[in-house]
Amino acid sequence: MMYTLKEKVTERLSRFFADSPNSSSSSSTSPQARPYSREEKSVSSYFSHIIPSVSFNGSTLNKHQHDHKPTQAQYRNVSSEDLDESLDNYVECSPVCEKKVTPINPEGDDHPASGRSTSGSEMFEEANNLHSPQKPIPYLMDESVFISTNFYEFLLSSLPNIVKGCQWVLLYSTLKHGISLRTLIRKSADLSGPCLLIAGDRQGAVFGGLLEGPLKPTAKRKYQGTNQTFVFTTIYGEPRLFRPTGANRYYYLCLNDLLAFGGGGNFALCLDGDLLSGTSGSCETFGNQCLSHNQEFELKNVELWGFTHASRYLT
Repeated sequence: MMYTLKEKVTERLSRFFADSPNSSSSSSTSPQARPYSREEKSVSSYFSHIIPSVSFNGSTLNKHQHDHKPTQAQYRNVSSEDLDESLDNYVECSPVCEKKVTPINPEGDDHPASGRSTSGSEMFEEANNLHSPQKPIPYLMDESVFISTNFYEFLLSSLPNIVKGCQWVLLYSTLKHGISLRTLIRKSADLSGPCLLIAGDRQGAVFGGLLEGPLKPTAKRKYQGTNQTFVFTTIYGEPRLFRPTGANRYYYLCLNDLLAFGGGGNFALCLDGDLLSGTSGSCETFGNQCLSHNQEFELKNVELWGFTHASRYLT
């Protein structure tokens, strides 16, 4: 913008001095003898208003010189080179142009650390475009298709104190170990103590419960577990936990072809032997409603997590 103004002012002044009626007699009239014309006065006032800190002879005026009008001789000695230099000085000294913006190099050479000057808006856009890495979930030693940061916090607050501060180890996953309840039972023997079953249906619900590991299948339907067993679901918009009501001790069943939580009316959650389908309903043990969108559902994934302080799982 400043360079456009510079060219326009230069062109107008050059045209003015070329077309001035006094230009033909300027060579024969001394600077002191020629009268100060109205046109020159208007041009000088206009130009001094635009560029108050620069005189027409190319030198910068000090603060006190702004109050004094330049002499007629100074106006007559103006040349296009002097005007160019004056405008250049004004561009460099002007507060408006004091901070120059360096356009972003598409090749990626521009960076705040390179020492180049950038505008506040460019720095703001660059800061917004920087994506910080996702915060890792503490103690989770393997990736999960179910566990997000918020869901992890919910589960962690629900676990018994005995496993607080332990490493979470993925003992079984249908994505890694295939679809088989027998494989899940066998992999549960890798660690002793509580283990967490997490499953999901094809409608997006996530549910499960706390078991005691290693799982021990029984020949007959014999319930196992303690009052620390619980079930949970996410179908209510946020994770919801159901603990034993004390109505009975039907905590969970483990057979070679069935794994189920709760009893009294229905199973709170039941998975079949091939881990392809399951059922859910209200039961007296946990006082829960259906944990899935439908009482009968198709399973999408199943995971079993164990807990340990062993250092071999820290790498």
